[in-house]
Amino acid sequence: MSKRRVLEFFYDVVSPYSWLGFEVVCRYKNIWNVDVRLRPGFLGGIMQASGNSPPAMVPKKGVYMAQDIARLSDFFQVPLRQPSNFFQSVIKKGSLQAMRFVTAVEMQHPEFLEPVSRELWRRIWSEDKDITEPESILEAAKKAGMSADQAKKLIESTALPEVKNKLKQNTDEALKYGAFGMPIIVAHVDGKPHMYFGSDRFELLAHQLGEKWMGPVPQKPRL
Repeated sequence: MSKRRVLEFFYDVVSPYSWLGFEVVCRYKNIWNVDVRLRPGFLGGIMQASGNSPPAMVPKKGVYMAQDIARLSDFFQVPLRQPSNFFQSVIKKGSLQAMRFVTAVEMQHPEFLEPVSRELWRRIWSEDKDITEPESILEAAKKAGMSADQAKKLIESTALPEVKNKLKQNTDEALKYGAFGMPIIVAHVDGKPHMYFGSDRFELLAHQLGEKWMGPVPQKPRL
């Protein structure tokens, strides 16, 4: 049997394309011979450090993005719906507090990392709800299966230097791999890291891994 390859998936729940890539990675983790490592990062930090800007800030790109998301939602079978106030929800409020919470989950309750991330995406990118207030994060954690006590302790821990530093470390590692946005997938093949940007490079990734690409929905998703 061939050696299992490590796939690092760097993401931020403020990014809809990260949600698409996340679900595909989760669907293939038991199909391909890979070890998936979910790596929460901060998109705002990556954009600033790389000199990039959100595509929606260019008017024509913003119009296209709204159309693109609707098509991708159907194709990927992920319930994406653009927030009613995109600028307020995505650009102004951002995701720093949410991603500190996700990082605390990664550090202290990694078994909840996948469902908590999914529920935060669902709030902002499907249900048009807030992800910045403590009550909002608690609601997402509850839906992900965490107890109220667990979630409250994690929210308190988001103020700790070790949590803030871990999020910064994940973000810095993504930047070192060449990130200029999210998501990025880093495939470790033959001792070398190979960075793929976005949620539309899975055919290339499969080719490099020697695996079969069966589309974004290889089996019926359970979202």
